[in-house]
Amino acid sequence: MGSARVGTAKVGTASVGSASVGSAGAGTANVGGRAPAGTASAAVARAAVRPKPVTGEPPSPQRKDKSAKKRRRTNLLTIAAALLVIVLGAGVVGAAWFFDDVQFTEPKAEDQVSQIYAADNTTQIGSIGTSNRSLVPYQSINPVIGQAVMAAEDKNFLDHHGIDMKGIARAAWNNFTGGDKQGASTITQQYARHAAELKEISYNRKLREAVIARKMEDHYSKGEILGRYLNSVYFGRGAYGIEAAVKAYFGNSRSSLTPPGQKGAITAAEAAVIASVIKQPEPSTTHRGYDPQNNIKDAKIRWQYTLNNMLEKGWIKQLPAAYPKVQKFDADACRTSCGNDKATGKIVKYVKQELRAIGISDAQLQKGGLRITTTINPAVQKAAETAANRTSSKSPLRKLDATYKTALVAVDPATGHVLAYYGGNDGVGWDYAGPNYNSDGEFIGGGRPPGSTFKIYTLLAALSDGYGFDTTWDADAKKVGGDAINNSSRTNFTCDRRRCPLDEATIQSYNFPFYHLAAKLGPDKIAEAAHKAGIQYIASPTKIGVRVDLNKTKGDALKQFGNEIGYGQYAITALDHANGVATLANDGLYNKAHFVKSVQKRDEKTGKFKPFHTERIKATPVFDPNVVAAIDHVLQKIPGKNDRALRNGYDAIGKSGTWEYQDGKSGENGDAWWVGATKHIAASVWIGREKVEKDKMKLLPIYKPGTRKGMTGGSTPGETWKVFMDLANKAIDAEKDKFPDNVQVGDPNKKGNGLDPLPPPPQNDGCLFGGAVCPGGQPGQPGTGQPGQPGTGQPGTGQPGTGTPPINNANRGIVPAQ
Repeated sequence: MGSARVGTAKVGTASVGSASVGSAGAGTANVGGRAPAGTASAAVARAAVRPKPVTGEPPSPQRKDKSAKKRRRTNLLTIAAALLVIVLGAGVVGAAWFFDDVQFTEPKAEDQVSQIYAADNTTQIGSIGTSNRSLVPYQSINPVIGQAVMAAEDKNFLDHHGIDMKGIARAAWNNFTGGDKQGASTITQQYARHAAELKEISYNRKLREAVIARKMEDHYSKGEILGRYLNSVYFGRGAYGIEAAVKAYFGNSRSSLTPPGQKGAITAAEAAVIASVIKQPEPSTTHRGYDPQNNIKDAKIRWQYTLNNMLEKGWIKQLPAAYPKVQKFDADACRTSCGNDKATGKIVKYVKQELRAIGISDAQLQKGGLRITTTINPAVQKAAETAANRTSSKSPLRKLDATYKTALVAVDPATGHVLAYYGGNDGVGWDYAGPNYNSDGEFIGGGRPPGSTFKIYTLLAALSDGYGFDTTWDADAKKVGGDAINNSSRTNFTCDRRRCPLDEATIQSYNFPFYHLAAKLGPDKIAEAAHKAGIQYIASPTKIGVRVDLNKTKGDALKQFGNEIGYGQYAITALDHANGVATLANDGLYNKAHFVKSVQKRDEKTGKFKPFHTERIKATPVFDPNVVAAIDHVLQKIPGKNDRALRNGYDAIGKSGTWEYQDGKSGENGDAWWVGATKHIAASVWIGREKVEKDKMKLLPIYKPGTRKGMTGGSTPGETWKVFMDLANKAIDAEKDKFPDNVQVGDPNKKGNGLDPLPPPPQNDGCLFGGAVCPGGQPGQPGTGQPGQPGTGQPGTGQPGTGTPPINNANRGIVPAQ
């Protein structure tokens, strides 16, 4: 601690020597000599009072009394002077100690919001953070804004060193007398109070605030202090910092960074409006504040005061002619967490997960200042909400009550972009389309049994292993252990029950072939195929409320599932399911479903957003395209069979699925699904039902609208999918791309458990004598037979060939037209 000197003081005839405070270690402070700092005690130097010489007669008693009184008065004054020096010395010692005791640390960064936008970079669909603040570089702020704020709050800001001594004295007096404890502060003091989080209103706080302000002035330039203040101060209307304030008072198209003279730049009159509200931005019980919408009279008086100070300081040349037009404030409008209360608010958790994955820590996320562009297509999202939200007049669920819940997720097969996400009509309730987590990030539930829609992954595993659609399966064969396989209570089949082909069983959604395929392949192979297609998690077969992470669980660990995995017993999410069907629509190429398209960070020097992260799309081949083509060929027959063919000739694949209500009542279902895709949009739809009873969630059976008939995947979910797809195709003007032609795949040695197919019945093809004699061609049909073979007639002549008729019935000389 440096030496602080208290100068020489003379009181009457008592000479008080020069007192030096703080030049040494702890000890007694001697006034008149070198004083070590550190104790409250002090010795007063000897006061020499010279006696007058005795002359003449001795003094009378009256003179003695006067002389004694004078000496006592002089001594008292001397003692008082000495005590004053002691107090001043102790005060200097205390002040020096207090100054050093108050620590100055770098203020923490201001929290700001990170905005989440749809793929159009315009539609805001959510945000991260609670403070409506956007930090901007102080060097780039329009100078007239800073001048207006100085004029309103501290017009001598550029001239002092951070401390307003009058303000400190006033605070001390008010604190002593019990009066109003609010005192004037410089801009530096106000920022020091904010930065040090000094919320107490007291003399001690005022002193600490002053000390920190003084130290700040030594640490930062005037421009940086003013800039930090502008980024931190509250301007009312939910706006923290100058950038948010400009938008709150003058519209979202305006910015504090627009240089003077450019279109949209804040004017002196507008800057004075913003600066004038700082004194009291919002109403209190004693004053209505200075927001012009709440108190135009006082707002104008304060505005005039600010402008007069600007004129006095030479920051403007003349006063503005009129009070500027201020944007109307809507107290209910969104300023933070915008969109988080809507259906798209449910994607915020995915955005956070993906930001962590690209290296943005939770601390950086909390700091904010990001501009995140997602994959959500606003038009496709609108289509999803129109179809899935039961309050929509176009939704197939409009006649159902509030106990019915819906999930709908759409993915672009070519990119993995999540185009639409609906897991409920708000962003804060349970997410029916994906996983749910508690405040600690722990999984607490999500996903439902997909039923027969999961068969698409069983087919991928089976055909990849060599089984073909022509393999046959026995409907009467039992499960391992002897139980019958439930086929949704159906006992009559469209195929021979002992030799049902796999393609027909897929179209009719029979369960028995898929159980037996799982038994032959092993449940682990089905789970692996599902994971390759896009399923990330699947419900544990043994632990309720626990999921199996397919990214980490491999090999024999997947054999924990039963053969019922083949037809969808174990819960998955609508998000994963949409990703899986997208792989089928993309010819076996996998793109992971994701939400973040790009991330930008605000540049600290320019205030402009600069690229930080851009998605990298690289499809991974996971299935033989011939296998996928064969599966897609069969799946294309399902939408039409269920009256779910899309409008305007769009080709589509589809699969329905249902899972029984858990209490086992025959004919009642608890979950109904539909998944399907064009080449450009893959979507999954789930419908279930639940309600709260005695503080517990209870699942309920689902019925078709207006009936007591059990809802199936092909009914309301399929209709919901069709409404969505028709709207989405129109919204994005999707190309009518075709799926690849069918490919016959399968190893002839791979057999199902059914009887061999019966030979095709004989056909009357015009041959005579059991095929010994056949005409070479029908009238008007070209013949292609070579010399010596039947069918050598010329194209279009309708003449029989001249070759010798064959003995082999298979060579029939009837050929297609060319």
